[in-house]
Amino acid sequence: MERSPLKAIRWLFDSERGAFDHLIPRWIFLRALGLIYFSAFFSLIFQIGGLIGPQGILPAADFLVAVSYKFPGNIRFWLAPTLLWFSASSHMLEGICWAGMIASLLVVINIWPRVTLFICFICFLSFVAAARDFAGYQSDGMLLEAGFIALFFAPRGMRPGWGEASPPSRASMWLLQWEWFRIYFESGYVKLASGDQQWRHLTAIIDYYQNGPLPTWIGYYASHLPRAIHIGTAALTLALELVIVWTMFLPRRFRIILFWIVTPWEIAIILTANYTFLNYLVLFLAFLLLDDKYLVRYFPRWMKKPDPSLLPKESAPSETKKPDNKKNGTWISLFRERFARFQLSLVVVVLLWIFYATTARLVWMIAPSAPLLTSPVAALEPFRIANQYGLFAMMTLNRYEIEFQGSNDGENWIAYPFRFKPQNINEAPGIYAPYQPRFDWNLWFASLGPWNAAPIVPRTEARLLTNDQDVIGLFAKNPFPNAPPHRIRVVIWQYWFSSTADKHAQGVWWRRELLGLYAPTIELESDGKVGVVEFPPNPNLNK
Repeated sequence: MERSPLKAIRWLFDSERGAFDHLIPRWIFLRALGLIYFSAFFSLIFQIGGLIGPQGILPAADFLVAVSYKFPGNIRFWLAPTLLWFSASSHMLEGICWAGMIASLLVVINIWPRVTLFICFICFLSFVAAARDFAGYQSDGMLLEAGFIALFFAPRGMRPGWGEASPPSRASMWLLQWEWFRIYFESGYVKLASGDQQWRHLTAIIDYYQNGPLPTWIGYYASHLPRAIHIGTAALTLALELVIVWTMFLPRRFRIILFWIVTPWEIAIILTANYTFLNYLVLFLAFLLLDDKYLVRYFPRWMKKPDPSLLPKESAPSETKKPDNKKNGTWISLFRERFARFQLSLVVVVLLWIFYATTARLVWMIAPSAPLLTSPVAALEPFRIANQYGLFAMMTLNRYEIEFQGSNDGENWIAYPFRFKPQNINEAPGIYAPYQPRFDWNLWFASLGPWNAAPIVPRTEARLLTNDQDVIGLFAKNPFPNAPPHRIRVVIWQYWFSSTADKHAQGVWWRRELLGLYAPTIELESDGKVGVVEFPPNPNLNK
């Protein structure tokens, strides 16, 4: 018979004694996770060359050389965990994206989920670890954290079906629920801790739909709702993130109610703003609040349900027998037993490590001087699997849009059209999520500060001077297809949603005002070097 501590450890961490009543929520979440991974890799395949390719804006090879110089030795592989150490060529970048897409589709159709999820994780981490500014989003950390924990959550086997033979371990399921809780609660906490007056006075939503990175046409109409609705939405946001999410720790009935509160909420966010795959991940993490008994009623009759007869007997694993040395093949049984114990020990260490790191980050958010060990937290930081979250701590007061322009005479300037960012005032803002246009997204962040704090802006200018095809591909089209322009400049506009009256009368979704030059105007000199023609008169023009 097993001793009580070992029995408790197996009950928490061993999938053979997992949560037998959560097979359907796991099945739904893993299918969604595969699709989210696919959306991430699918969007990258069109952008990765222009972002971090050899001729991209922030070449991965340059970054890895800098890491090697600063951290010689094997420690560099831990600090920058990426397959791009083998090669950062265009073929390697594309290969990572294709491998990730194929593996993510295999996750969706439930083929060898643990292996394919591992491939997805490694491929996505390889991009994130080398992409610098283009992977500094909380959504990337959310996906890596959920994707890593899912390795312990997924069923074993090549065609596991519902995974009756290996139910989800309680520890891995709880860590995914813990991530979901922290995304909400930590986001609510930073809204108040930041001291942002818009949240304090419940006016944060009034311009929220207009000033976010990539608005939608539904967000346009939502922005014109009465002021009282916006104030009520801000109050409900704080109530949900700071109070209501705590019902996750209450009995089953309360968790079901919580699911039906947060699900319409996330769908509304998805429709009114483009936050890539972030809200899709949060949406499907919430399914882990439910159980088989509740979800089975929503499955069509023709769809095969989990078969309880295939579930392992909960008492069976505890009745471990000592190997009989007299029987043939005993050494194999002994090896399997010891390997199983080693495997379980490894799972316990890894999952407890993640729990400690994430809990410490939450504690430090509330009490920064709390005396907790920092080394376990710092060691996991390069892998982005134990994160701290905090969405919309400060609301942006205005909307600015950066625009790249080219000219051959220095007088007549032609704008480079964006694929996703607002630019044409007559064009409705689209719904793109979960697709993630990282270039367009980063330019929104760049517009909130001076050009010299956003290196991607002058680097993009330099690439446009040579008509670099990978960078040109980040735009909707090339206005100088035959030869690059002689000069490139970057201007900044302030944008507002148009009034509904102007929308109906003129068909305009936006109104805008030119603020001036944002970054230096540059040109190629006779020696092939980049020269500055004009500096912006005010580096803080948008402040």
